[in-house]
Formats: sequence, C-alpha cells, structure tokens
Amino acid sequence: MLAIGLLSCIIMLSIAAIKAPAQKDRNLQVLPKDISDEKLDSIMQTYNKALGVKCDFCHVKAKGFTDSLDYVSDLEPMKEEARKMMRMVIDINKKNFHYNKKDRPEYLNTVTCKTCHRGEPFPPED
Repeated sequence: MLAIGLLSCIIMLSIAAIKAPAQKDRNLQVLPKDISDEKLDSIMQTYNKALGVKCDFCHVKAKGFTDSLDYVSDLEPMKEEARKMMRMVIDINKKNFHYNKKDRPEYLNTVTCKTCHRGEPFPPED
C-alpha cells in the first residue's frame, strides 16, 4: 500500500513538472523574437491590467473555436494600434530615462501603458 502511494506521488510530481510546450507560431513585430513565453505572457498581462481589458481586445477568436484566440492573426485593427502604443512607450523610455544599456529597451517600465490609460481601454481625456 505504501509503495502504491509513493508511486502515485512520484507520478503526480512528474506530471506537474512537465512544462507546457513553447508557443510555435508568433507574430511579434515589436517585442524581441527571442522573448520567452513566460516574459511574453507577463508583459501581455500587464497590458490587460493597465487597460482593463482581456486578450480579445486585440486578438480575434480562432476559427472553429469559441474559447481560443488566434494570437498570430492581424485581423483585429486594435492589435496594430497596440503595436503603435508599444513602440511609443519603448521610444519614450529609451530616449528620456537612464537605463542600463545591457537591458533591452522593450523591457523598460518607467513610463507604462498605465501611465496614461489608468485602467481604461482608452486614455481618459483630462
């Protein structure tokens, strides 16, 4: 009985240790092509929070699926608008704030989406 419990525990730990497969298809035009899945997900989550939106604000639903998104597709015009905003923020940080030149400017966060958006999809007009 102890052996079965131990074996079950080992199997469950083995399954938990398996990482999800890396994303195969990407359509990165602003962020580095070699960005890790974890870093990409983390950045995207900060955008969601800063704008108070979900992923489907910029990404279209995958064909034939109701719960999946097609992250590669450029059919949603808001996706290109988001890229423009990303370029702008990267440029502001790179040109106006001191940073370690070994760091990638894409990862700077002195000025962020939240600076202007404050949790809203479109920046409030003051």
